[in-house]
Amino acid sequence: MSTLTLALAGRWQSRLGRSGLLLLAALLLTGSLLLDIASGPAQLSIAQVLHSLLQGEGGDGVIVWQIRLPVALMALAVGAALGVSGLIMQTVLHNPLASSYTLGISAGAGFGAALFIVAGSSLGLAEAWGLPLCALGFAFVAGSAVLLIGRHRGGNAESYVLAGIALLFLFQALLSLLQYLAAPDALAQIVFWLFGSLYKSGWHAVGLMWLTLLLACGVLARDAWRFTALSLSDERAASLGIAVARLRWRALALVSLLTGVAVAFVGTIGFVGLIAPHMARMLLGEDHRLLIPGAALSGALLLSLASVLGKWLSPGGLIPIGIVTALIGLPFFLLLILRSKGGQ
Repeated sequence: MSTLTLALAGRWQSRLGRSGLLLLAALLLTGSLLLDIASGPAQLSIAQVLHSLLQGEGGDGVIVWQIRLPVALMALAVGAALGVSGLIMQTVLHNPLASSYTLGISAGAGFGAALFIVAGSSLGLAEAWGLPLCALGFAFVAGSAVLLIGRHRGGNAESYVLAGIALLFLFQALLSLLQYLAAPDALAQIVFWLFGSLYKSGWHAVGLMWLTLLLACGVLARDAWRFTALSLSDERAASLGIAVARLRWRALALVSLLTGVAVAFVGTIGFVGLIAPHMARMLLGEDHRLLIPGAALSGALLLSLASVLGKWLSPGGLIPIGIVTALIGLPFFLLLILRSKGGQ
């Protein structure tokens, strides 16, 4: 057998092995979804959940179909959206600590949603549409500002990261001002919403979230080989004929879309977009044809397990999911900082 044939066989074995990891992650995600549906104040067995899913809304089916299934599916969609967003930001900015949460896009979306909560009645829009539109609009403002400021400072990865950190502090300050000026009922709504919560998820929101996720991931998948080249360096990508600036604009526009819609429906959820891409990279390498679905599966699994953990920690209460992900994510974030420092 020739050397070329052996090399090709080894490559296909490696790819099949990594595809097997994606299949394993999908199976784990299915188990986590069933566990999430079964968990709650009224404990259900997995057999009861499967029976209710197949038989409809009779008996326990009311709890499953009307309350728990929309929440569990929203956890998967939002987790996948945040995981993919974090992966793309880390790739285009060449920074392992980049995510929509750490670089201001989530803060921009949060400010937009809080602004609607405080002043939305004067706009004449229903909350079901007005709040997502405001969150999405300010997510795009934050993403565009990161690109414009970073480009003005030279267009290198460090410039974009510094711009994102500056915008993070800006929107957090504006959000604090809104909370200071808000009426007590609006303030309570803003504070609870900023913790991040899946429990207001209905079928309408779930459908929009999944539609956004599938459309954005479909567009990103077309650029998978470009992201793989860009992960090496801007110069290497440009030498292959890739328009790096245009790719970066397109990527951050899609990140803003995913982040804005996710924040609009469930509030601010941190660290999933930071952790999920690193989990996927450890198992799949840098090939974005596998890494994009890998980051989506990792993010969905993280948020689904966080939902289950929150129910276990407080069976009769509703711990906001953002608090659970922060408790999980902070140690990992500190580990990344220490590893980055040690590698310099």
